[in-house]
Amino acid sequence: MLNIAVFGSGAGSNFQSILTAVQQGGIPGARIALVVSNNSGAGILGIARASALPAIHLSQKQFPDEGSFALAIRAALDAHGVNFVVLAGYMKRVPPEIVAAYRGRMVNIHPALLPRHGGEGMYGIRVHEAVIRAGETVSGATVHYVDEEYDHGAVVLQRTVPVMPGDTPASLAARVLETEHALYPEALRKIALESAARLTQT
Repeated sequence: MLNIAVFGSGAGSNFQSILTAVQQGGIPGARIALVVSNNSGAGILGIARASALPAIHLSQKQFPDEGSFALAIRAALDAHGVNFVVLAGYMKRVPPEIVAAYRGRMVNIHPALLPRHGGEGMYGIRVHEAVIRAGETVSGATVHYVDEEYDHGAVVLQRTVPVMPGDTPASLAARVLETEHALYPEALRKIALESAARLTQT
């Protein structure tokens, strides 16, 4: 069973697509155990609470240093039995202690075809600006495992999106986001099925 914590900072549209897939049985052997946001007013928290899911606000600003922040995150994850972490529009750096503790059990989605247009500072509209500036004819989205480097871990799944003549960063972003909503549940389904298969072999 994947007991998933979803971390997000904004409206939570990717979380909504994951939650819907879980509720409809599209990600077998998975449940949402916790939702975490660094933003107390984030839409992702509202979505979680409307579905009676545990949802908490945890921000570095609440703690004197990153170490105590990391301890608070770990305590929350442990308290809710979390064994897998999904970053869905989480705009803050995950403390390295948490990355290490969940190595191979934490994924992120990036709005481009990694390894292109990834790395530190490449998030949100900046990614789509870079894609258009580079003259790309194809972009897309990537679900990947998280390690200590930004947008660096092994790829789980990718899906392409055409860059249309006359695209603006905003229009491309909208097209990529629509693809993300389908890709993220698909990637988690793949992970859940592989996890279940490994358990049956032991």
